Amino acid sequence: MEDTKSFAKITAEELYDKISQKTDLIIIDTLPKELFEKRHLPGAQNSCVFQVVFPSEVEGIVPDRDREVVLYGSSRASHDSVTAAEKLVRLGYSKVCVLTGGLAAWKEAGYPLTGNDPDSVDENDQFRLDNRSYTVDIEQSIIEWTGRNPSSTHYGTLRLLRGDITIQQGKLNGTFEIDMHSLKNLNLEGNEWQPVLIAHLKSDDFFFAAKFPAARFTIDSARRIGASLSAPNFEVEGTLELRGVRNDMKFLATISNLPGGVITAEAHFDLDRTQWKIIYGSSRYFEHLGMHLVFDPVSIGLRIVAR
Repeated sequence: MEDTKSFAKITAEELYDKISQKTDLIIIDTLPKELFEKRHLPGAQNSCVFQVVFPSEVEGIVPDRDREVVLYGSSRASHDSVTAAEKLVRLGYSKVCVLTGGLAAWKEAGYPLTGNDPDSVDENDQFRLDNRSYTVDIEQSIIEWTGRNPSSTHYGTLRLLRGDITIQQGKLNGTFEIDMHSLKNLNLEGNEWQPVLIAHLKSDDFFFAAKFPAARFTIDSARRIGASLSAPNFEVEGTLELRGVRNDMKFLATISNLPGGVITAEAHFDLDRTQWKIIYGSSRYFEHLGMHLVFDPVSIGLRIVAR
């Protein structure tokens, strides 16, 4: 066994020998409960390292900090068992081991697993491009905006009127309509200036909602740039029609699958409002603005839910 950062590493072969010799040790599966129930090492107990209560659960399983504890996770690529080992060392456990390669290594070595579906194969956490059409859930989807000037920051929301996403042969396309009359401000809630700001933003100084009640964004292409679900995994290119002006735009998004055939997309980016001829308060177009100066970039946060 190899010592690393006050805990040891143990191979599948070494652990199998210890179990066969009935060595006095505790084996802890550090994966979520639903995975543990599907399959786990014989005799293992479960405490998911992602749970806030992980330290107290382990203390309940192994009250003796001098007892030998073997932790395992899913594979060499995942830091689950190493993270768990570091936590146990900080708690004062003196004989902590990590199974090198986790469940994957144990299974590759041909050793037995138990559970309600021990022969199942896990799908890695990544977005699946299944051929199908989706309708955007406009109640669950939201657009957040933030605008700024030298003295203050205002933020609020916009809602979608409708939206559709189609995935066909690995290509993702979609069209979304934004209700410009749905514009809300949140930071001035209860302030007498809130309706003034909203009217100002809907006026011809900004979005001119009376003449252009809807904006439209069309996805022209969505290129996969990674498999992670906790970082941007797609580069989206499309066309935004706003206030009667069409412009190309590009941003990064994180797209994920949820149970029940649901997909979600999150994106955060700045857009230059002046490209859509929204020039009020821009020093590119006006002099002597004084207190009427408004920064050109508008920060956008998107959350799209489609079924």
